[in-house]
Parts: sequence; C-alpha cells; structure tokens
Amino acid sequence: MDNYEDINNENIEQGGLAKRPEHRTRRKEKDPNRFFVLRNWLNSIFILGAIVGMCMYFFGNKEIGTYIVLASMVVKFVECIFRVMK
Repeated sequence: MDNYEDINNENIEQGGLAKRPEHRTRRKEKDPNRFFVLRNWLNSIFILGAIVGMCMYFFGNKEIGTYIVLASMVVKFVECIFRVMK
C-alpha cells in the first residue's frame, strides 16, 4: 500500500498529466509564408510555360516548343529550391 500511495502522490505533485518531451513536438517555423507569394508566381509561370511549350511543340515548331518547356522546367526547379529553403 505504501508504494501505491507514493506513486499517486508523485503524480499529483507533477500536475497529473504526462507531457510530451520538447524534442518530440513539431519544430516551429520562423515564418511559414516567407516565400509563399513568390512560389505561387513561379508555379503560375511554370504552368503557363508548359502549356505554351506543349502547344508550340505539337502545333508549331518542335525545337522552339522544346526550348519553352525546358525554360519552364528551370522555373520549376527554382520554385523547388525555395520550397526546400523554407
């Protein structure tokens, strides 16, 4: 009986609830929307470039269409870099 009372008293003294250690919680980001607007613009440029490039590739000059698609892929890579920098 004494052992049970000691555990119960310790639990009451600690607040009754166990807390999750700090290292197990999510890390807090400094500014989650730091590059949000820039990334949205880069994504829009990528989508438009890909559409224009594919239309040019299939309905016009294939070489120019390829260059437009490659340029839009470079824009997408830059957007991915900003996503990783978060």
